[in-house]
Order: sequence, then structure tokens, then C-alpha cells
Amino acid sequence: MKFKQALTVKEIAEIIGCTFVGNENHLVIGLNEIHRVEIGDLVFVDHPKYYEKALNSAATTVLIDKEVECPEGKALIISSAPFDDYNKLAKHFSPFVPQNTMVGENCEIDPSAIIYPNVFIGHNVKIGANARIGAGVVIGDNTIIEENVIIGPNTVIGHSAFYYKKKETGYDRMHTCGNVHLKKNVEIGALCTIDAGVSATTIIGEGTKIDNLIQIGHDTIVGKNCLMAAQVGVAGCVTIKDNVTLWGQVGCASDVTIESGVTVFAQSGIGKDLEEGRTYFGSPCDDYKVKFKELAATKRLPEIINNL
Repeated sequence: MKFKQALTVKEIAEIIGCTFVGNENHLVIGLNEIHRVEIGDLVFVDHPKYYEKALNSAATTVLIDKEVECPEGKALIISSAPFDDYNKLAKHFSPFVPQNTMVGENCEIDPSAIIYPNVFIGHNVKIGANARIGAGVVIGDNTIIEENVIIGPNTVIGHSAFYYKKKETGYDRMHTCGNVHLKKNVEIGALCTIDAGVSATTIIGEGTKIDNLIQIGHDTIVGKNCLMAAQVGVAGCVTIKDNVTLWGQVGCASDVTIESGVTVFAQSGIGKDLEEGRTYFGSPCDDYKVKFKELAATKRLPEIINNL
């Protein structure tokens, strides 16, 4: 999430009542979680295991629970509870705004868009030319829908990110201040869910076609002309590049990159990065030829055991 105007690290620290390390005029232009940080962003870290990753990331301001050596050109904000203070900042700059009308405030809907009955549209939504939004669709705040996008009935675009901090008292949700961007000529089936980014953008690339009953997690980026069959489940912070095909019931773990031109056969489980242009199968998935040989060998096990 980018701020409407840059703030100094001193101003940010004052909002959450924390001390800081670095030049008091050091600028912060937004905040983001670690997977999607950019230069100028603030990121939080609350475990020594991840200090190095956060300090060496693109983020130029780090909200951290211990005073450590500050990298050159960056600033630290010292907090006893970085997750909680990050949440305070997210709510401060992007507060929840309740809504009791079917169309929110500050929306831009092209006159040529077809909106079926019982569609709920949140605040600050943009819907482009010739878009077709099926009955019962829910479109969350700040969603961008480009021209010629089709969304099937009862799909939810831009629900809150599934991102929690486990504490002794239970699970605390990270406040969602990101959004969803559906690029032109995207088609989304019925009963799908595409979650908003935690503090960045979940993107579905131009020309991608998504079947019914599919879940796309927060901050996932899908490239151009991808194809996903029914019941695919993609976790948060996944990068799927162009021309990828995921057949029915494929599941993908978080923080994975699927390179261009990959095909994954039905009911496979993706737990690691997949190489460009290859075809995969199995759970955990591997090259489909290897997995088919393993299946053939498994079928022969009773015969092998009986001959021992």
C-alpha cells in the first residue's frame, strides 16, 4: 500500500509511539509485507530468523523488535510488538469503512458494463468497458476490473487476506489494505474466490481463464493467458508466469514460482518452484514421466513381494 504522500520515519514512529534509528527525515512512501516489498516501503519483522531477510529486502524502513545495526540508507523503528504496530499503521492509513448500499463510494463503472442483479460493489472500485459481472458477485474495496472481463455468478473478488499471527490468546488477523486487479479479457467462473493482497495487489493477468470453484490467495500474481480448471487452490504470495495450465484440483503452496509454459496435471501438489516449459504430475509433483514410471513400479510391488 502506498501512502497518499510520503511521511518521515519520525512521523511514522510517532503514530505508533515507538523510537527509531536513522535520519529523522528519512522518507516512508508505503508499507508492505515481506513477499511484495518495494523501495520506499516499510516492512515488519518480529523473529531473529527473519531479521536478515527483512534488513536486506527492498524495504527501506524496517519495523523490528530489537535494535540491530541499521543498513546504510535505511531506517529502523523499534517496537515491542511489530505485528501489532504494523497492523495499527495499516488501519491508520487504510481504515475499514462500513457500507450499507449495493454500490460503494468513489466507484467508476463504465456505462457499457453489464451488472446483473444482487451484485455488491465496494468502495473505490473501477469496472471497465464491456465487463460482465454475474448475479450475486461480491467485489471488494479498491478492486480494478479492466475491459472485457467476465465474472461468473456468486464469485467473490477482493475478500480479506488469509493472514494471521498465532498468539497465546488465539489468532490475530492482519488488516487487509491491498486489492485485486483483473486485467483485460480475464474470465472468472462461478463460485470462485480471489483474495485481496495483504498490502499489495493480487493480479490476474491479461487473457487468463479461470474455471468454477477456484481459490486464489492474497498477493498472488498470475501472468497472461493462463488456464486453471475447476477446484484449483493457489495459496498466497505465489508467482505464476505466462501461459501456465493448472488442471483440476491442483494445489499450490505459498511463496512458489511457476515459470512460463508449465503444465500441471490434475490432482497434483506443488510445493516448490517449477521450471519453464515442463509438465508435472503427482503430489509432491515432479516431471510427469518420472511420476508415471513411479506409478507403474508401484503397481508391480505385490508381484515383487510375492516373488521374494
